[in-house]
Amino acid sequence: MSEIQTHTEDGVTTLTLNRVDKKNSLTAAMYGAMADALQAAADDAAVRVLVIQGHATIFSAGNDIADFLNNPPAKDDAPVFRFLRGLAGFPKPIVAAVAGPAVGVGTTLLMHCDLVYAGDNAAFAMPFVNLGLVPEAASSLLAPRLMGHHRAAEMLLLGEPIQAETALEIGLVNRIVPPTEVNALAQQQARKLAAKPLSSLVETKRLMKKGHAALVGQQMMEEAGVFGRMLREPAAREAFTAFMEKRKPDFSKV
Repeated sequence: MSEIQTHTEDGVTTLTLNRVDKKNSLTAAMYGAMADALQAAADDAAVRVLVIQGHATIFSAGNDIADFLNNPPAKDDAPVFRFLRGLAGFPKPIVAAVAGPAVGVGTTLLMHCDLVYAGDNAAFAMPFVNLGLVPEAASSLLAPRLMGHHRAAEMLLLGEPIQAETALEIGLVNRIVPPTEVNALAQQQARKLAAKPLSSLVETKRLMKKGHAALVGQQMMEEAGVFGRMLREPAAREAFTAFMEKRKPDFSKV
């Protein structure tokens, strides 16, 4: 069964992360599949809304570390960068349903969604510094704008997670429901959007994002450059080695 399930019905394309046994950790192949699905949905006039959802117990644990180390995103056309650019530039409304942990890109991708619904078991974390890396998906720009510098610093510098209630308070999510209801709620809201005129949806979203769209692209490019450089440095090597060896990393000498 596909690790990224794509289904289109009544003007709504749904991408379901379907690798629950691996906590929906994302591989290069999964990023590629999602990038292709985003492009197809953007180009299809019959598609009015995109939904991204996971499982009631897990949204995404972020990158699959082993796959990430074997397939590092070295070039601009790497699947992860194609996905992030496609997400940031997607012209139609995006609705996300999040239950359980959303780690790394599992959180940063939400900043490019228009509506986000969370299960009461959701937890959001961006622990890039803990891996000797820097944020991606323009989250170093979008997180401070969304939640203020100090709260963003707790998540991006300390790597501390937040729970669903805090995510609601800071505006990262729109509503909290029981985990088994979150996907259905996202579908319900997506169908409300799909019943509206597509031109109005697209133009309204464009106007809402116009003020920072160029900045997002620039920030995403700069983050990618720094991310790639730091991936080859001692701190990241120690962090990933420690992860694979299931021990606490020692950054005292890096």
